Amino acid sequence: MTTTNEPSTGRVEAALETRGIEPVPVEDRNGHPAQLFWVWFAANISILGLPLGATLVALGLTVWQAVIVAAIGSVGSFAIVGAVSIAGRRGGAPGLTLSRAVFGVRGNIGPTAVSLLSRLGWETVNTTTAAFALLSLCTILFGAGQAATDHPVLTVACIAVFVLLTVVVSGLGHAVLVAVQRWATWVFGALNIVVGAFLVAHVDWAAVGAAAPAPVGTMIAGVGIIAAGTGIGWANASADVSRYQAPGVTAGSLVLSAAAGAGIPLVLLISLGSLLAAGDPSLAEAGDPVAAIRALLPPWMAVPYLVAAFGGLLLSNHLSVYSAGLTTLTLGLRVPRVWAVVVDVVVTFAGAIYFMLVAGDFYGPFIAFISMLAVPITAWVGVFATDMLRRRHYDPDALMDVRRTSAYWYRGGVEWRALTAWAVAIVAGYLFVTAGPEEAPWFSGPLAGSWLGENGLGWVVTFLVAAGIYGGLGGARR
Repeated sequence: MTTTNEPSTGRVEAALETRGIEPVPVEDRNGHPAQLFWVWFAANISILGLPLGATLVALGLTVWQAVIVAAIGSVGSFAIVGAVSIAGRRGGAPGLTLSRAVFGVRGNIGPTAVSLLSRLGWETVNTTTAAFALLSLCTILFGAGQAATDHPVLTVACIAVFVLLTVVVSGLGHAVLVAVQRWATWVFGALNIVVGAFLVAHVDWAAVGAAAPAPVGTMIAGVGIIAAGTGIGWANASADVSRYQAPGVTAGSLVLSAAAGAGIPLVLLISLGSLLAAGDPSLAEAGDPVAAIRALLPPWMAVPYLVAAFGGLLLSNHLSVYSAGLTTLTLGLRVPRVWAVVVDVVVTFAGAIYFMLVAGDFYGPFIAFISMLAVPITAWVGVFATDMLRRRHYDPDALMDVRRTSAYWYRGGVEWRALTAWAVAIVAGYLFVTAGPEEAPWFSGPLAGSWLGENGLGWVVTFLVAAGIYGGLGGARR
């Protein structure tokens, strides 16, 4: 007899997914890679990909170099996402639940808590940014003031609209999520094309042509920045949506669906951002990218732009909140999955109110803090991916048994090789990290001034150390 973390019926009834983190039975796994293509496309269609392209130009890259870097960084990092999603097809369970097999039922608490904290953090940023976009739209349509503190009721209403639209889709679950992400992509994708076409017409082509190429080393650094800012952060959520894939789906098709699904919109948006920044480098330093890009547009074009920005953030948040709900259950909350989603959005709702009405200038430091969580998440990916090289089966009963009787109890509930590799890799990664404003960072590792540190490649060190130590200790052997 097993002990589960979530008292669900384990079935998908009508539109509501009532299954929690328990592995999906083989007979219920009938998904196909095209579904995942649209899920990843929708999650990365946000117009906020433009500032990433501006960042590449700020490094000194030409537009054509930035396009190459965007392709390698985004497609390559989401190929890793697709590779990790293979575990979801094999085990039929969410990624952090499958992680119990690697770290032990107790040892998995650390990676799960970090993943949940990261998800909630970025969801708060999404909610805040989208609410600002909606508030800005109200300014245009109804003549309201632009400052959130001048209209607290309207501000809370804007937050509530975004949260409600998120929880409806994420709460209903996998089937609704897949359907909405597909069809909404066409709507908001069309708006992005309209806005993008207008922005292209205002590119400073003379500045684009006059830029001198940067060294290859700078391009390598750019690949690291794009990978860390796009695919790496999604790797621990990939199995959450692939667990319904049919057993016969090939590993290559899973990798391709993620790499192409996310890569296509990201390459286009990052490339457009680099084109804009070639004539206006200030875009890379904008504290509020939504407002910075809106400033480039006339008032009549601002409406479709703000709707596109809001919609892109919403589609990304759908997937993030769905994943966060599963991660919350894995951490031990004993409620139905839909209520775990509600708990998560209540946290992000409160966080968005704080940032918009109370915090003042805390928004930037908060983003720097949650960006630092990429290091322990990358360490988890290194260990988990290395384990996948040899593991072909996950024991469904052991995944749900958190007692000493579990086959994944190991020693004291911990698989020490995995946990040791994860911890050492985190320390190694933070040696190269700088967080906070460039002029006055509030954290800087002792090796942050090295070539790896200055070029944002600490995540590469983290991954290699995690994979190397885990493999060296024999954790990947079966």
